[in-house]
Amino acid sequence: MNAEMTETGTKKVLQRHRLSGNCHMITFQLEFQILEIQNKESVSSVITDLSIIMEPTDYSELSEFVSRAEERRDLFMFFRSLHFFVEWCEYRKRTFKHFKEKYPEVVHLSEGASSSCMGIRSPRQPGFELIIVWRIQIDEEGKVLPKLDLLTQVPLQALELDKNRVVETAPFSFRTLLGVLGIEATLESLIKSLCTEEN
Repeated sequence: MNAEMTETGTKKVLQRHRLSGNCHMITFQLEFQILEIQNKESVSSVITDLSIIMEPTDYSELSEFVSRAEERRDLFMFFRSLHFFVEWCEYRKRTFKHFKEKYPEVVHLSEGASSSCMGIRSPRQPGFELIIVWRIQIDEEGKVLPKLDLLTQVPLQALELDKNRVVETAPFSFRTLLGVLGIEATLESLIKSLCTEEN
């Protein structure tokens, strides 16, 4: 800690801090400096330097967010966004696990329950698969939002027979359904549309 008095009676104190912690499965270390400026009327503090070190994770969304938080020197945004990011990751994991257990023959998770993709394979139509890609995005302001997309894998013969362009419009219809039903009900309806009641 350094203290300095200027001719105008303003006192400046520079404090260096180091903080380690974890938020569920994400471990981080923060190093930052706080400059405190005190004069006769008021005291103000500002973060002058922020460095965030994270243990390697499977979450590619975090690297851009960490760079943004460092650039803005915004500790509040970092902690708030990290908290909501982890909550969404846990929700995605629970949701995928639920559907894998409920429809084990139809639902496929390439990377286990922590996967960001869920495959739905039709037992009645070999080669036909719907893939849900569920990303968790952090916007410029630190707001955390889920982003779900639908990809289709369809045999060429089926595409040629699809005169109503159902496969082509499926991703748009999926987003519309998400807005109406929500995530879990939309996933449930997709799975049921591809499998028989026996599954």
